[in-house]
Amino acid sequence: MAVIKTKGVEKTYNPDKIPVRALKGVDLEIAEGEFTAIVGPSGSGKTTLLNIIGGLDRPTGGYVEVGGEDISQMSDNELIDFRKEHIGFVFQAYNLIPVLTARENVEFVMLLQNRSKAERDARVKELLHAVGLEDKLDKRPSELSGGQQQRVAVARALAPKPTFILADEPTANLDSASTANLLDIMARLNREEHITFVFSTHDQRVIDRARRVVTLVDGVIDKDERRE
Repeated sequence: MAVIKTKGVEKTYNPDKIPVRALKGVDLEIAEGEFTAIVGPSGSGKTTLLNIIGGLDRPTGGYVEVGGEDISQMSDNELIDFRKEHIGFVFQAYNLIPVLTARENVEFVMLLQNRSKAERDARVKELLHAVGLEDKLDKRPSELSGGQQQRVAVARALAPKPTFILADEPTANLDSASTANLLDIMARLNREEHITFVFSTHDQRVIDRARRVVTLVDGVIDKDERRE
């Protein structure tokens, strides 16, 4: 079953001035449980595609279905609610809230979902244990290494039990050891809990671990390679 489906997705920036066609009709389906890397040179459209799949940007043409719903037709408020319930994000810059502890950062989305305190506490402990940070519950981002901050970001993305995780260059600021550790965690979650991961990346370390590699060139899919 496809959890993500794009059909004829186009994106043009500055249409009234000097138009830039970032995407030129992208058809893509990603099934539940896939571990997919979207790759390509700078300017190929990979981050644009990830942002459109995640409802952070809107296509100029075509449509995007997530879990069978056409998110390209949703209002801004509907998109906010949909993202909150269905999509987990991991960003290159971590995007943790600096004044909150690891526990509070992971808990934040669940507060917006009006989850009970007992449910929030149990989920936070479960996730920080899963990413190997059960002893860092009360540490703020400034007290954590880059690799530890990114693991908190993964736990936060998983907290609302999303349909899938979108990760935009999640290893760009990490050293080799932190990258390997993070990818081990994501691969285990994918394998054991069937969580769907979609990466936008140019990091060969991520590409080597992906079971599917979709290559964009000049806004179109150039290759789509599946691996066992």
